[in-house]
This record gives sequence, structure tokens and C-alpha cells, in this order.
Amino acid sequence: MPRRPRARAAPEIHAVSDPIVVEGLDLDAQGIARLAPTEEAAARGESGKVIFIRGALPTEVVRYQITRDKSRFSKAKVIDILKEAVFRAKPACEYFGVCGGCTMQHLDIRAQIAIKQRVLEDDLLHIGQLRPQEVLRPMAGPTWHYRHRARFSVVNRSIKKGTVLVGFHEHQSAYVADMLSCQILPKHVSDLLEPMRGLIMSLSDPSRVPQIELAVGEGEQIGSQVTALAIRHLEPLTDADQAAIRAFADQHGVWIWLQPSGLQSLAPFHPPTGRLCYRLPEFGIEMPFKPADFTQVNHLMNRSLVSRALRLLEVQADDRVLDLFCGIGNFSLPLARTASSVLGIEGLASLVERATENAVHNQLSHKARFMQSDLFEVSIDTIVSWGKAERWLIDPPREGAMAICQALANIVQASAVGQHEWDAFLPKRIVYVSCNPKTLARDAAILAHQAGYQLRSAGIINMFPHTSHVESIAVFELTGQRILNTPALKKDLTAALAWAQKTPAKASDLSELKMTKAYGTKSKA
Repeated sequence: MPRRPRARAAPEIHAVSDPIVVEGLDLDAQGIARLAPTEEAAARGESGKVIFIRGALPTEVVRYQITRDKSRFSKAKVIDILKEAVFRAKPACEYFGVCGGCTMQHLDIRAQIAIKQRVLEDDLLHIGQLRPQEVLRPMAGPTWHYRHRARFSVVNRSIKKGTVLVGFHEHQSAYVADMLSCQILPKHVSDLLEPMRGLIMSLSDPSRVPQIELAVGEGEQIGSQVTALAIRHLEPLTDADQAAIRAFADQHGVWIWLQPSGLQSLAPFHPPTGRLCYRLPEFGIEMPFKPADFTQVNHLMNRSLVSRALRLLEVQADDRVLDLFCGIGNFSLPLARTASSVLGIEGLASLVERATENAVHNQLSHKARFMQSDLFEVSIDTIVSWGKAERWLIDPPREGAMAICQALANIVQASAVGQHEWDAFLPKRIVYVSCNPKTLARDAAILAHQAGYQLRSAGIINMFPHTSHVESIAVFELTGQRILNTPALKKDLTAALAWAQKTPAKASDLSELKMTKAYGTKSKA
């Protein structure tokens, strides 16, 4: 039975405000203003209510309308801009403000980068109580048509009766934006948004196609381009459906994959065979992948990221390296060009299989091997099982790598009470690639305050221009600092060590880092 459209709740109507000066900007590119406190609040020493104004920028004078009113803050949208900021830019996309894919197109790209750098530094300082010794120069690349991976939502309902929508969700909404182009997609993919509507409408049951996965890569020839579309369908396709899909693929030069159930069912449909890959020319690496495999959306920036990460790791020819959250081998295989050996560890068996195949494809299976392990549950014994490695590269999802960092701290705590048998398993240098500055800051605090590492450098990679996503990289070096070995601490650590050695540190158990300053740190003699 077709899903019944949900009625939108009638919004509460608020009056347009008096002019106000916007003082700041949050990571979602909402202007931040503050109302004057009431007399009662001022008497209690409290400041005025904070207003987050979508569409407003710092230094601007605006009028706004409340869209969501809470006791401590309000959300609002800008109505009039009485004085524009000098760094305001004209959005290139006509759907900006409706589509939720971009939040910063109204902001000059240089200001976007500066804001993201400030977010990283502020999170490291306020969450991690850390400042890097060096702030790396921000990495930036193409600002338009850079997105080579995307997931399009498909719905067969809209305000226009009988219209199928194919695109991204509206801003903070379950509804799909009515969009016919996208400025961050490659131009040829943007041009496919309207034809994809027609394709879905032509199928026998459009309501049974919930999403289309996009992956753009290279083909057999260096520099060639392959566009793969993976269609998720909940019911078997009729012969007429299959004929329509083949005709679409031939007309638009795309490679169609079909996914009738789980990811394991994803398979090429038309043409039945082909090659989809990306290349890292600096390292002579060719990386075949499937449309649903995790790869970076910005291929050019990924090349720069891999190059910088390997330089920062300072790998020597006789080093053994661990690549944690290795995916399909994006860092592992370039590392294997220099290191004596690389062990890539990943939680998903399918990605371990793909990484192993890629090592064989690049004739690096003698130097790079891969294993499956749950990296969100890690103990001292887990780290010992991985073997000694001088250098680690960590590239976790948004949840971060808290369990790994805490397990390293447990080794240091064991050393503080005289148990040094695990000291050799501490890597001398760690490069941490992050897509969430808050979890990076949390994990950096564990490494720096509990595990004896120093934050040498950190900086951002503008992997996702015009969006609020912050990709960053940080370098940690083992300095010999240890927790101060006082009698009270030794007693506490000895009691906890048996548990810490065998019991995995779970992210769910360590959701908030609680640090104590009671014991301090000192350099190991």
C-alpha cells in the first residue's frame, strides 16, 4: 500500500523582530545574536537570550522571525538584512536555503575555511584542553562540482501531484527538496536529476524505489570517467522496468547496479561488467570499488589528504604501520609503498575483503594484509594481538576512536604501577584523520592527558566546501610523559588494572571524558 503523506504541522506565527546585530556564527552557519537581558535576569547576573538566525552572518544588522522558541534560546530565520557583511557571497545554487545539502553558500569560501579552522581549534581547547604546537595550513581544492558520491532519496509524492522527487532532503527535514540541479555534483550528474525522475515515474511501481546511490570514478583508461547509479528496489522489477532501465543507461552513458535487498545483493545490471575505480597517481595505486563502498566524496582532495597524512606520519622503510578503520585500503596501500609492512584493520568484513583484493590488484599483498576487528571494543590484549608497530594511522567515523585511545592509556596506567611488558606496543607516532572535531578533541584529551602523547600539529581539510562538515588531521607523538606514580594512584591503578587489561573500553561506557588533575604528569626518567 502506498505510504500516506504526512501533514506538515502548522507553524506558530511570530512577529518580525526589531533590528539586531549578529555577533557570531555557529558551525551550521546560523548567525548568533543575543537579546538584552530583562531587569530580573540582569539583577541575577545573567545574560540575554541567544537567538540562532538562519541566513544571517556576523557583523550584519538584521530583522528576523522566530521559528522555534525555547526557554534558553530561540531559532529564527532572517527576514531583512539591513547591513550586509563584507564576506557575504551570492549562493550559486537556486535551491540554497531549501535543500539541506549546503549550509554555507552565502559565505565567502575563505571565510568558510577560517570558520572551520576556528571550530577545530576551539574544540581542541575547550573539550580537550589542548593547543597544537603547530596549526597546519588549511587544505583546500575545488569548491564546485566536487561531490563524486551521493545518496539520492526518492519519493513519489510532492506538492505537485504525480511528481517523483529525486534529490537531497530539505534543511533539517524528512522531506525531499524539489530540485532539478545541484552545484556541488559533477555537471553531468546534476543534469541527470530530471531524467532520473522520468525513469522512476516510468516504472511499474515508483513507490518501491526509495533511493539511488551515486558513485563517480575512473574506468579502465586513466582519466576516463564512469558514473554508476545503484537503484534500490523493494519489489522485483518487471520486464518492462528492466527494459526502461537499460534504455536509460544507454541514453545517458551510466552504469546501472541493482540492489533488491541488503548490501550483499548489490550487483551490476547494465552493462553487466565494467570497471569503477579511483587512482592515487603519486603512489601508483589503482583502487577498484563498488558503488556502495565507502570512499571519499572529493577525489582530488583525497589525493592531497593521503599525501599529507603519509608525510606527517614520517614512515621509514623499516617501519611496521597499523591503519585502523582502513576501509578498502585508501591509506594502507600507499603506506605499503614505503613501510616494511602494513596491517589494515576494519570492522566490516566486506571492506576487509575489498581491501585484500585491492592489495592483490596493486601487487602489494606481500606487504599489506588486512583483518577484521571491532574497533569500538578494544583492550590491552587487543592491541597486543595486533603486534608492535612504530606508527599508527587512525581514520574513524564520526563516533571517533575513544576505545582505542583509552586502551593505549590503560597501557600507560599499567606502566605507572610497574608493569612495563606492554610499553613496546605504544606507537611512537599517530596520525589521526577525523570527520568530527568534537570526537577528535575528546580522543586527543585521552592521548595527551592519559597516554603520554603530545599534540604536535593539527589542521583542517576542506573536503566538503559549502557544507558544515569539518575534516581534520592531527599528529600525536609519544613523549615519555607518564601519570605521576604516587602511592595513592598506584593503589587505584593496581586495583583497576586486571579489569582494564582484559575488558574492552567501549565508546558507550566512555561517552563523557572525566579527567582528574589530582595526580598530574611528569616526564619519565
